[in-house]
Amino acid sequence: MTKGGLAALASWCALAGGAAAGADGYGPFPVRNFQPIQVMILGMFGDRAAVVKKGTLDVRVELADTSTIVDDRTPPTTTTMKFEQVRSGVFLRYGLTNQFEVGVEVPALYRYQGILEGMITQIERLTSGLAPARAALSNRGFAYSLTKNGRTLFSGGDGDLGLGDITLFGKYQMLSESEGKPAVSLRLAVKTPSGDSGRFFGSGHADVGMGLAVEKKVVDHVILYGNLNGIFPTGSISGLTLQPAMSGLLAAEYLWSSSLSLTAQFDYYSSPFHGTGTPVLDQGVTEVAAGFNYRLRNNLLWQVYGVENLDFIRGGAADFTLSTVMTYRFAD
Repeated sequence: MTKGGLAALASWCALAGGAAAGADGYGPFPVRNFQPIQVMILGMFGDRAAVVKKGTLDVRVELADTSTIVDDRTPPTTTTMKFEQVRSGVFLRYGLTNQFEVGVEVPALYRYQGILEGMITQIERLTSGLAPARAALSNRGFAYSLTKNGRTLFSGGDGDLGLGDITLFGKYQMLSESEGKPAVSLRLAVKTPSGDSGRFFGSGHADVGMGLAVEKKVVDHVILYGNLNGIFPTGSISGLTLQPAMSGLLAAEYLWSSSLSLTAQFDYYSSPFHGTGTPVLDQGVTEVAAGFNYRLRNNLLWQVYGVENLDFIRGGAADFTLSTVMTYRFAD
């Protein structure tokens, strides 16, 4: 959609400087589809195939600020969105055995006018030019409304804060990495309807997902990762029926040193909505993410990444996401 996000991310990485990433790498970034409507559906975040060792507990705190700007009038729908949504989450991961780990994620969502608008606007003007939706809504502060045939399907207010849907995860490593084969794991997830569906912080229904995670070190300093997931939502949202969806990613991590690595990845998400008549809901999402992993201490990891919408599919993606992640590891 814009070139602004990528340039903004480059400036963040330039400040990183010193230390992160171990010789074994850290896997893809825990990206999901942050589009503010589709994020209510189960998201199988990016993950590596390797599991944590038995008795190890990871505590991960994530903060992702997503800028969304849409001005779409595709009859019979009208969509006006100009706001940022912060998705904060606490994720706990524990190794039950050396091949099986379990996890739980508790997210919260906050919608507001945002802090990225000015930076993105200036970068757009210097690069690709101001996006049409941004120009059309330049005099608007906060806007969140999607209507169909005059009926409001999705909406929200400035300063809305609420608990999201809690998700339970499990991952079983079926194959360990060797010289001639990659590591392969089976992933399972169940999303519970804990979020407030009336304010669109949750879908109001349980979702189930399953997928595969693959990783392989191809040369001394480069590790490749892949994820492929199937999502099976239940129920409906605002009277709109849902369909099974899929997501996947390809990522490459470069081990710069014993304490720093750089990661770039491509993400794809099909839409759980269909037949609504608006690309904001019906279209899938293609995005690129890039950032760094920085080890502050042996048991403390800091990650920063940005997610930029690509125009391979138009209309369904958020504009730009900037995220920071801190992970603390407790081990026996």
